[in-house]
Amino acid sequence: MQLTDVQPIEKWIELEEEIHARSGLDASVFNTDGMRITGRKQWANELCPVIKANPKGQTFVCSAAHQNISAQAEKTKKPVIEECDAGMIKIVVPVFLKDQFIGTVGGCGLLLADEGEIETFLLGKTIDMAESDLEALAKGVGAISRAEAENISGFIAVYLSELTGN
Repeated sequence: MQLTDVQPIEKWIELEEEIHARSGLDASVFNTDGMRITGRKQWANELCPVIKANPKGQTFVCSAAHQNISAQAEKTKKPVIEECDAGMIKIVVPVFLKDQFIGTVGGCGLLLADEGEIETFLLGKTIDMAESDLEALAKGVGAISRAEAENISGFIAVYLSELTGN
């Protein structure tokens, strides 16, 4: 069973757009292999595209965070709100059809207000970029409160439960 067996790709794009409109997060729908299914991008900041454009950033920051957080969400069958190694929030909500895990929906790219900070030193070492350049990009990263993040994950969970009947 695939996500597109539940809803056409256009409906998943609408969900991504709604998540972004409500939160400013870079919203994504992922299949069980951790691949985006829509190809849609609406960046939450100017730093994330720099990280993702670098193979080490994509592998060791973005993909690693998604794999770990997605595995937690699949195991617990609940939304997970954590930070990636760059210090930005990542929200992952699992999608189940009956008891079958078929993917995740969520968003990333903002700081957790009063808790998070961009890890420019670690990020610079990972993607071989000057810390000063990363600090300049990090200034444009917005923030979201934990309560707002929980509200977004709750919205996604309700939306998915209506779609899947779970």
